[in-house]
Order: sequence, then structure tokens, then C-alpha cells
Amino acid sequence: MAVIIGDTCINCAACIDECPVEAIVDEDDNPTGEEYYYVYPDKCVECVDHFDSPACAEACPTEDCITWDMPFTADHKEFFKGNNYIDDQAYIVDDADAIMPMRDDISLEDRAARVSVVED
Repeated sequence: MAVIIGDTCINCAACIDECPVEAIVDEDDNPTGEEYYYVYPDKCVECVDHFDSPACAEACPTEDCITWDMPFTADHKEFFKGNNYIDDQAYIVDDADAIMPMRDDISLEDRAARVSVVED
């Protein structure tokens, strides 16, 4: 996935407008049924080759709302098969075979801890 939008989302659409690959859907289209925005892990490119950092997090007005998540790569596919999404829910993906780019400068520890994308 690369990034995840947490339950502090205020549904302002700033992230949707900035996503270069249309990986984000609003609360009405969130496949988990939650009332905040969802980032499809099999579509998010962490803005690699688009921006210096994830544009969604830069645009988000809510502090710590968008955090790092595990990368959607061959080495981490099992993570997305379990109930590792918010509140122990399952992730929803459209293309389980996709391999997405990831930022090498973000550690797996920071991803597992869901550290904020935008540092304070």
C-alpha cells in the first residue's frame, strides 16, 4: 500500500485531488465501509516518479492522518491478505498481482509502526 488514511480523516478531498494515480476513494466508495477515505494498496505508488513525497499527505490538513504502511511488493503480499488494516479489518485490493513502487528511504520499522508521512 505504501500509505494509509486513518480514522482522523475529515473527508475534505484534498488528498483525492492530489493523487496522481487515483488510488484514493472517498468515504462513499471505501470498500471497508468505514466513513473515511481509503487508499488502494495495489494502486498507490507513494508518488515515486511523480513528487518528492506523497502528495496526499502534503495536502492533508489533518495532522498525522496519513501514515506509512507496508509496501505492496512481492515480499509483503502476505501482510495484505490478513486483517492488518485499521481495526483489524482486511485490506481490499483490485489487483492482487500488482507490484507497486516504494520509497527505499522509509524503513520497514516506520512502515509497521505507521509513522506519519509528514514529519512534524
